[in-house]
Amino acid sequence: MTSKSDLENQHMQETSIANRFIQLSEEGRMALMPFLMAGDPDLATSAKILLRLQDEGADLIELGIPYSDPLADGPVIQASAARALASGTTPLKVLEMLSDLRGKLSVPVILFTYSNPMLSRGIEQFFEEAASAGASGLVVPDLPLEEAERLSPMAAINGLDLVLLVAPTTPKERMVRISEASMGFTYLVSVTGVTGERSNLEDRVQLLIKKLKGSCSLPVAVGFGISGPEQIRKVRSWGADGAIIGSALVKRIFQASPGCEVEEAGVFCRTLREAAS
Repeated sequence: MTSKSDLENQHMQETSIANRFIQLSEEGRMALMPFLMAGDPDLATSAKILLRLQDEGADLIELGIPYSDPLADGPVIQASAARALASGTTPLKVLEMLSDLRGKLSVPVILFTYSNPMLSRGIEQFFEEAASAGASGLVVPDLPLEEAERLSPMAAINGLDLVLLVAPTTPKERMVRISEASMGFTYLVSVTGVTGERSNLEDRVQLLIKKLKGSCSLPVAVGFGISGPEQIRKVRSWGADGAIIGSALVKRIFQASPGCEVEEAGVFCRTLREAAS
């Protein structure tokens, strides 16, 4: 009889996220992971942007599900979520949009959501529906570690990596537990605070990357505060396995002329890809 730990180990070896990081490591490249808010300006445009990001070299894509109380998000992504909600975007519509891209979208997609939308749907049902739509993983920033440790095996059984976050203020002992419970990769928050563009990354991020990589075998991706090629090159030189870019891309999409959102996203992604290669 196959044990739960055997199922988890098998899942860790076979997930598309794990395989993508293995492939990138063999190629000597860092993962580029842009963040996109689904439904801003509308879901049809979001679908086109997802495909364009893939074409321009995104290795994984973080897809935000808009929520009315986004505690971890800064003003740019908060405003983006508000616009998406105003356009009628719901979690189910996001999953339907993602499902419609099956066969076209081959890069792993990690859904960025909060606990309440999952609870209102039912955790198990949400996991099943997310996996069925083609998602490869989940980031849930307000999910406590203790709950994540309980839910990670449930996500794994559904073929999803539950990716956990480590902050600069996380104590070392808890950092180890988070690294052990996370699947796919560990998400290192580069700043104390919410998402948003920063002109400089603190040098302590280099030490945090080293600590994380010394405490677990998972890849480490850095997010919150990466706004362009310079920061990508810096975290790569510090040993990061991936870079997550959110607010900078979301702002460019919003500021693009109507009808030019896809092109703007593509041009920016191409610039980031060159820095990450």
